[in-house]
Amino acid sequence: METIVLVALIILAIGIGMLRIHLLNAQHDARIAAYHFSDPLPRPPGLPDDTSRRAHRTDADR
Repeated sequence: METIVLVALIILAIGIGMLRIHLLNAQHDARIAAYHFSDPLPRPPGLPDDTSRRAHRTDADR
């Protein structure tokens, strides 16, 4: 009988922990969604507009 109660309490504690983690994740996601990041820093003078690898690829590279 004591074993059944102990197992039930452990399962209940795990369930409460899972619920708390779920609620904290939802709260964190809402906080991230509400935060507006600032504009990116401007490029230093002399750099081209697009410095990605895709901009530098040519047909000969393929």
